[in-house]
This record gives sequence, C-alpha cells and structure tokens, in this order.
Amino acid sequence: MKQLKRTTIADALKSAQTGTEVNVKGWVRTRRGNKNVSFVALNDGTTINNIQVVIDIAQFGEEYLKPITTGACLNVNGKLVESQGQGQSVEIQATGIEIYGTADPATYPLQKKGHSLEFLREIAYLRPRTNT
Repeated sequence: MKQLKRTTIADALKSAQTGTEVNVKGWVRTRRGNKNVSFVALNDGTTINNIQVVIDIAQFGEEYLKPITTGACLNVNGKLVESQGQGQSVEIQATGIEIYGTADPATYPLQKKGHSLEFLREIAYLRPRTNT
C-alpha cells in the first residue's frame, strides 16, 4: 500500500477537496453493505463526525474484509469524492486498506446502539470512541 501523509478526518471533512488522495486512520464505528460494496463509518477522534469509506468487495475480497467490525482499527488510502448519499458531503473510495487491529464482536463492549453514561463509566478507556 502506498504511503501518503496522514490526513485527519476533521481536515478531510473540512477541506472537501474532491479528487485528492488521502490517508486516514481510525476506528470503525459501523459497517454495513451488500454483496458488492461495503460502507464503513470511520472516526479518529479529531471530530465527532465520522467519514464514510466505500469499499468495493470485488477489489479486496470478502475474506479480507471479514475482520472489519465495530471497534477495528484501520489505515485507509483512497480518493476523496463527493458523496452520493445523504448525511455527508464527501466520502472516501478506498484503494488500500490495512487492518491494524480487530475487535471481537462477542467481547467488544461498544455496539452501534447508544450507551448510557453509567455503562460508559465502567469502560472509561473506550469513552472517546463513542458519540455520547
């Protein structure tokens, strides 16, 4: 994977210069998709907003993408493009993905749903990875 200078998600969302190659690193908030494409909401803590990464499953292979679950840590290279969906102005079309760390969904305490403050006090070290 080609090494680019890291771009924070806050800078990528702020600049919105479509067509540029970016490198972002962060934690997976959610992943959804179908048999052809997968959408990953990635956050690095520089902003409360996530950036959407669009992954072509044919390019990377379904087996390689299987460990990408909520809480996984990724390094993503890709092109910043105008988003076709609602909710964000830009998204990243992934050209390279490196999985730094995985998170077992059976034991990782944070899920897509919202969490109470009482619950988050018990896992204070993960609090920055939530929207609460």
